[in-house]
Amino acid sequence: MLWVDKYRPKTLDQAMVHQEIALNLKKLVAEQDCLHLLFYGPSGSGKKTLIMALLRQIFGPSAEKVKVENKNWKIDAGSRTIDLELTMLSSANHVELSPSDAGFQDRYIVQEIIKEMAKNRPIDTKGKKGYKVLILNEVDKLSREAQHSLRRTMEKYSASCRLILCCNSSSKVTEAIRSRCLNIRINAPSEEQIIKVIEFIGKKEGLQLPSGFAARIAEKSNRSLRRAILSFETCRVQQYPFTSNQAISPMDWEEYISEIATDIMKEQSPKRLFEVRGKVYELLINCIPPEIILKRLLHELLKKLDAELKHEVCHWAAYYEQRMRLGQKAIFHIEAFVAKFMSIYKAFLIATFG
Repeated sequence: MLWVDKYRPKTLDQAMVHQEIALNLKKLVAEQDCLHLLFYGPSGSGKKTLIMALLRQIFGPSAEKVKVENKNWKIDAGSRTIDLELTMLSSANHVELSPSDAGFQDRYIVQEIIKEMAKNRPIDTKGKKGYKVLILNEVDKLSREAQHSLRRTMEKYSASCRLILCCNSSSKVTEAIRSRCLNIRINAPSEEQIIKVIEFIGKKEGLQLPSGFAARIAEKSNRSLRRAILSFETCRVQQYPFTSNQAISPMDWEEYISEIATDIMKEQSPKRLFEVRGKVYELLINCIPPEIILKRLLHELLKKLDAELKHEVCHWAAYYEQRMRLGQKAIFHIEAFVAKFMSIYKAFLIATFG
């Protein structure tokens, strides 16, 4: 088992970061005043860990007994029937899914799943009618129509269903949904907190950490606790005992994007653009989110660029990122950005060197 999963806090009492938030969540459960919740914050900050610990606090150990289901829905959309398939995690008390996986048909998923859950309202041991919890991931990626559907369904079934929404940025969630939830901001952990967690894992695993080693991992992690723990485990696999000057290698996908940026800078041609497209496809197939590919590619290109081109390149990156959010096929927009960059850079080279 990966250390990320092995040392994930199971209860709110075990939380090593965000202890204040964990304490407030415990109070919410104790007062039986569990509202709809919206957890938002950067990737790797601990949102999902807190959500799972909260479920355990509400429902006890049964919340951990989850099964993976591939569910099919036949949805009547007026003149036609839509077949949708989605993977979901479920226990006796909760269901977790990412409606944005259904693309532009996400609103049907939102409506149907909540209706179905509301019908099967659980009854607790004392004979009282309980409620089920629905966890929706990547709410910021839902279409506007799906978010409007979600707002209506939240109100209608609030007695039998509690929603826990999870996203990276609350700015892309409509005001109507935010106002119906208790908003909980999960900040990225500080480097000191990451060092504390790494030292705790090292102690549990019986590892000797050289002075400053944990600090270097924390610095390279970009304040992502998940990434820091994965890097720490990678270093353990590569070399142990640790040395004070041991290299902390970047993620494979980051190195791959760095190679793509180098290829783009070396040659600007249709042939090279075709090669880059293949490499971007490979990243997408390996589940690297398109927004992160574009952001990282821009970061790598800016390192190698003249100062006078940086502003224009950033403008076009923002333009294609916006188009990518509106469209369906991310590869088109990443390739369009690469083609635009090649055009700008080639024109700059011709103007400068002739």
